[in-house]
Parts: sequence; structure tokens; C-alpha cells
Amino acid sequence: MQEIQLRDAKATLSAVLDQAKAGHPSVITRHGRPEAVVVSFEEWQRLSQVPSFGRLLMAAPLEDDDLPTRQGGLRDVGL
Repeated sequence: MQEIQLRDAKATLSAVLDQAKAGHPSVITRHGRPEAVVVSFEEWQRLSQVPSFGRLLMAAPLEDDDLPTRQGGLRDVGL
């Protein structure tokens, strides 16, 4: 991933966008610190549609015997 200073990114924005579209994202820095990443729109869409871990678990094709069961049930802890 290419790192480019903000002032250079401004001057070469068209080239930065062409690189992102070609699959080469750029990290834009300001005063030496990373501030933003330029990626292609297609890559942004792919990354923004990643399902949550909970949704992945809910979508898993589980059978009744796939998950362990607790032996002995719940305990009375005297609360």
C-alpha cells in the first residue's frame, strides 16, 4: 500500500484514483500521520457489506447435535 502526503495527493489526485481503481490503495498522511485510505468504490462496497459475526453464526447450518449441551442444567447460586 502506497503512502502519500496530503499535498502530493491533492496534486496527483487523478493518478491516486487510477491506482485505487487498479487495486492499489493509498494511505493519505498529514504531518506524517495516516489520516485516510483511498480505495476503489468496488472495494469499499465489498468491505462495507461484510456481515457481523452474529449474523454469520445465525446463518450457519447447524443440526441439533452440533452444539454441546450442559450436563445437570442450571445451578441455584442462592441469590
